Amino acid sequence: MGPNLSSVAFFGPSGTFTEEALLTQSDLAATALVAKSSIPDVLDAVDSGEVDLGFVPIENAIEGTVTATMDTLIFDVDLLIEREVVLDIHLHLMAQPGTRLTDVTRVHSYPHALAQCRHFFSSSLPGVARSAATSTADAARHVGEAGERGDAAIANRLAAAIYGLEVIADDIEDHPDNQTRFVAVGRGRIPAATGHDRTMIACFQDADRPGSLYGILGQFAARDINLTNLQSRPTKQGLGEYCFIIEIEGHLADPVLRDCLRDLRAHLADIKFLGSYPVGGVVAAAARAEVTHARTVADEWIASLESHLD
Repeated sequence: MGPNLSSVAFFGPSGTFTEEALLTQSDLAATALVAKSSIPDVLDAVDSGEVDLGFVPIENAIEGTVTATMDTLIFDVDLLIEREVVLDIHLHLMAQPGTRLTDVTRVHSYPHALAQCRHFFSSSLPGVARSAATSTADAARHVGEAGERGDAAIANRLAAAIYGLEVIADDIEDHPDNQTRFVAVGRGRIPAATGHDRTMIACFQDADRPGSLYGILGQFAARDINLTNLQSRPTKQGLGEYCFIIEIEGHLADPVLRDCLRDLRAHLADIKFLGSYPVGGVVAAAARAEVTHARTVADEWIASLESHLD
């Protein structure tokens, strides 16, 4: 991150999965952390200069794209993604100390979290009422601060610790492999290439004509550039008007990728550049190590050849 990083806004309140992911990044966790009540509020705080960075969810393995993040980045602010963080999502049932599972009569949580625990409800809490909250952390806060006897929340362990709750059932999610991808977003900075990076752009077609998407994708195919994600979003300018969000393997520093973006902009579509950044996750770190090793070996090979030059 930048050398003068002092504050980071995140999608709150305290105890969200967003904060849990943020706290895995030691440099970000060492700054002043500012909780905001909505994703647009986080990104607006960065855009206005109130904070240095924003930290928000962008994609969930089950629910898909976080549209509030994507739409705000595309249409409302001029910011760049600088980092992504992948977090395993585990959901726990928690209540005030001394509450047993048989005491629970109502469960509070974010609607997506409630939906992701259907098997647990049917097997362990059949017929128990469910109440929607604005986030898993807000549900835990409600149960901890104003909950009635029999109230419980579904949230993460961080929220249980913050709001004085006891976990009474662990890992109750239907899909144990669920993950969420988060991004750190700032003003105008592109991190250096690492050898395992991702670039994101939004493409706005010059005209709605047959083959226009094929022409855009053909620019990548002709250069053997791999796309990791392709989706469309309405432009909010009328029915049938869409832009394409494209995630690409590679970095703006790569000459082939730069050439591709140049041709796209010149001939096929208007482009909003959303960032080049290191791929997140444990697998990504291993891939970067492999790339570094391969480059070292290649450099040594070239050096051995050059030693024979006259």
